[in-house]
Amino acid sequence: MKFLVCISNVPDTTTKIAFTPDNKELNKAGVQFVINPWDEYALTRAIELKEKLGGNVTVLNVGEADTEPNIRKALAIGADDAIRVNAKPTDAYFVAQQIAAAAKEGGYDLILMGKESIDYNGFQVHGMVGELLGIPTVAPAIKLDVEGNTATLEREIEGGKEIVEVATPFVVSCQEPMCEPRIPNMRGIMTARTKPLKVVEPTGEAPRTQVTEYALPPKKQGVKLIPAESAGDLIKLLRNEAKVI
Repeated sequence: MKFLVCISNVPDTTTKIAFTPDNKELNKAGVQFVINPWDEYALTRAIELKEKLGGNVTVLNVGEADTEPNIRKALAIGADDAIRVNAKPTDAYFVAQQIAAAAKEGGYDLILMGKESIDYNGFQVHGMVGELLGIPTVAPAIKLDVEGNTATLEREIEGGKEIVEVATPFVVSCQEPMCEPRIPNMRGIMTARTKPLKVVEPTGEAPRTQVTEYALPPKKQGVKLIPAESAGDLIKLLRNEAKVI
């Protein structure tokens, strides 16, 4: 079985975010980038299924050369080979086009990715990939099992859980508690250096959106403490300053 796992290169969750002077790009100076945590669930589950069923796990990243350390980390965790589309991931549709093109060429049975990236939280790419390929998309899944050409997946829904069955090929976005993400060991790190990493140029249409401006959220304002016996003053502040009543 052939698995394609799509990973994003995102700032570490502890990173202090800043933007370039024109507020149109992230200032990467001093920023530590990691594999998108949601994608780690997809990667680990694909490796687990490969170990059970046999097959091959390919990692795909749409990004420039600075993403390769994290691609190598994915190979160290257990992926067999990798593809890097040599392009800046400017918007969801552009990224989905690149994934769909690679999937068509590779003939993959399962296309896995995290439910969203932690930097933009778009929750869009998986659905676009399924539509471009004309195959089902299940999103987001918390369990994934495969038997033959049929997969059983579990999703959380309002007030309960949903169990679905789908035939391969299909797209799935993954989230916890699907599996326990793996940490690369020394042997994996050493072998990752020799695993194939293919670089391809982007295809399809140009990005359809562009960033006009990034802005940090406003700083939290100071609080006013009102004595319990001054409820009237509190009501006045809520009405006249906060304007919530």
